[in-house]
Amino acid sequence: MNDRNNNSEKGNSGRRRADGEAGRRGRAQRSPGTRSGGGQRPQRGRGPSSTPPIDPARLAARDVLAAVRERDAYANLVLPGLLRDRKLNTRDAALATELAYGASRARGLLDAVIESGAGRPVSEIDGSVLDILRLGAYQLLRTRVAPHAAVATSVDLTRSELGSGKAGFVNAVLRRVSEKSADEWVALLAPDAAKDPVGHLAFEHAHPKWIAQSFADALGADAGELAAVLEADDARPAVHLVARPGEISAEELALITGGEEGAYSPYAVYLDGGDPGKLDAVRDGLAGVQDEGSQLVARALTLAPLGGADGGRWLDLCAGPGGKAALLGALAEIDGAHVDAVEPAAHRAELVRKTTKSLPVTVHAVDGRDTGLDAGYDRILVDAPCTGLGALRRRPEARWRRSPKDVAELVALQKQLLASAIELVRPGGVVVYSTCSPHLSETSAVVADAVRRHGVEELDTRALVPGVPGLGDGTSVQLWPHRHGTDAMFLAALRKPS
Repeated sequence: MNDRNNNSEKGNSGRRRADGEAGRRGRAQRSPGTRSGGGQRPQRGRGPSSTPPIDPARLAARDVLAAVRERDAYANLVLPGLLRDRKLNTRDAALATELAYGASRARGLLDAVIESGAGRPVSEIDGSVLDILRLGAYQLLRTRVAPHAAVATSVDLTRSELGSGKAGFVNAVLRRVSEKSADEWVALLAPDAAKDPVGHLAFEHAHPKWIAQSFADALGADAGELAAVLEADDARPAVHLVARPGEISAEELALITGGEEGAYSPYAVYLDGGDPGKLDAVRDGLAGVQDEGSQLVARALTLAPLGGADGGRWLDLCAGPGGKAALLGALAEIDGAHVDAVEPAAHRAELVRKTTKSLPVTVHAVDGRDTGLDAGYDRILVDAPCTGLGALRRRPEARWRRSPKDVAELVALQKQLLASAIELVRPGGVVVYSTCSPHLSETSAVVADAVRRHGVEELDTRALVPGVPGLGDGTSVQLWPHRHGTDAMFLAALRKPS
């Protein structure tokens, strides 16, 4: 039932991390027809055999963009397998990651610039050509790749796969794009900052305006931080590990992985990068990959004060794919409790079973709105399906897939799930409601509706995340990537009257 969207480059100089070798590779690969000013002009009479070899990093990045466009694939799921299959070296893999994720995130800004350079809407440009234009424009505007290399390699790729005619079009458009810096394009194309400050920031940081507005609304009096929030969405997030309680401590996990202990969760460890799936601790089930904010949500459920003793019946009502259920299960084992985990999709329920193997967790492949389970739970977690706007940094293309109409559909589901949890919890029991979204309609509005309709008491959730600063004056908790380094998780604790 979960639909949460669980990577990243800053604009201008802050985002320019692409390997400087890329420019040298591009110069080495240009054909004799390459012009010194950047870009290429096809030479007449040249055969396909004379086309320079295509850079493997750029080809991989282009293939990721194509998969996202053609079949709604997720870039962060496609790229790792592609890199393994093609056996790219470390440098090429890093460049492919930078380009694929960066171009996916910046799509809105790139498309506006491409439209200006092409003199036509991107909807009128062939999709295969558009993939290459986005890749080239991203290099020109948001990396240190030399302009001539960005243009030349894009033209080479187009000519190799789509022919000289389309290569000429790509050359012309990218040469126009290269005539201005990213700041100059923003100044030319973005809404006026004085008249539409949110729209201007949204364009500058490549976010749909409605998402930027939802962040500003959630920040409220702190809306001056909007630029920082949007910029944080484009920063490559650290890998967060969770040390399984009872198996290994965060200190031990940090020592064996070379990571750093987390700031807020006693189970969190930060890694700068790499493939966590290759770590022995992860393969052996001693640790998992889980954002620190998600860890705080699960821990908050166990810290919430109950009316009466804890009978040890805990429920994760929206358990897939299993990260929070596993952490709850490990804590339940220490406390002598048992967790029921609900996930309606069979394949996701199986993921939860694998993740919670050997823990006191029973998985039920049923709908959280009608579980058939007996009421009387002491603690229930409702980590509800949501827009995932709080985790945009981890799914590069997600910001361009969501739309405002998604919110209303999800809010209706969120209210139903929370109502189900309140029915299943015992008098004096606690329900923790959470979303990986700061959108007010998915967060405080859902909680207020539950308080009004069901007479539950909202607890001061800030006390359930001890040591976390910058939580504001309200009773609920909204985490932010720019403040806390976590996904923008929301959580609120509700207690049923005794």
